[in-house]
Amino acid sequence: MAFVVIYTTITLTFFLIRLMPGSPIDRMRAELYQRYGATMSEAEINRQVRLYLNVKPDEPLHVQYFDYVIKTFQGDLGYSYIQGVEVSVLLADVLPWTVFLLSVAITFQYVIGILLGAMMAYTEGSRFDLSASALSTFVVSVPFYVFAFILVFFFVFQWGIFPQGGKFAAGLNPGSLAWYRSVLYHATLPVVSLVATGFGGIALSMRANSIQTLGSDYIRGARLRGLSDHRISYRYVARNAILPLYTGLLIQIGFLFGGSVILEQIFSYRGVGYLMLDSALRRDYPVMMGAFLVITIAVVVGVFVADLTYGRLDPRIETGGEGR
Repeated sequence: MAFVVIYTTITLTFFLIRLMPGSPIDRMRAELYQRYGATMSEAEINRQVRLYLNVKPDEPLHVQYFDYVIKTFQGDLGYSYIQGVEVSVLLADVLPWTVFLLSVAITFQYVIGILLGAMMAYTEGSRFDLSASALSTFVVSVPFYVFAFILVFFFVFQWGIFPQGGKFAAGLNPGSLAWYRSVLYHATLPVVSLVATGFGGIALSMRANSIQTLGSDYIRGARLRGLSDHRISYRYVARNAILPLYTGLLIQIGFLFGGSVILEQIFSYRGVGYLMLDSALRRDYPVMMGAFLVITIAVVVGVFVADLTYGRLDPRIETGGEGR
């Protein structure tokens, strides 16, 4: 099924290139005619279109389609006709920054959410539980981009504490201590916007899972056996309460790639999402389609890995074949 989704995405990118307003193929032809006039032959124009858009305009549509699919699976996504660089090179340059940003944010989301949810469960009904539950419910209802705009308004424009954009300060040597500090400094606001609006849902899920686990018969049996509360909390409650969060973790990794389009644009953080939207505004369609393909693959892989591995991690989950 994952392969079918990826193949369908590649097919959509092929036809979107031809259906989008402005027709990038016609647009590039017009630009070449305007720039070179009669000095460039029709064959040379077709060669340029083939090179940059990864299509063959002088061949039948079905031939173009199969050629596009084969080249895409080979990693050939064409060339950016704005920058004149291979799309795969551009994506390889920005992808690590998006992965870094989302990895840090998701780590903090789950660490804070799991710890807070466990504390809420062990103090069920207390003032702390009610206050933390209300806070978690509130932050879940706030979209991350709304909180991102608030952070930018105050911490960038009003107080000038953080920079307006970029991934690190100019003039620093990559790999130096100052460079690493600058990278973390520039990533602070994007990470905070994701963490502040994402930990609440994890905390509420952890709370519900922990309360359900605490009421299980095997927990009562462990207490009757005289096991310490610390051992029960760690070995029995925590492990079984965290397992259901595993599926959400992998799925969230995939869908945050899609959210990076908005997040990176707000903070001018040049990652995959920023590159995708910027290329769309500049009508650099090969780059846009390549970024769209990467984001789609991230979502598909996250869901696929979660579905493939969850049953192995949790023996209580049985497949249809095993349960028969």
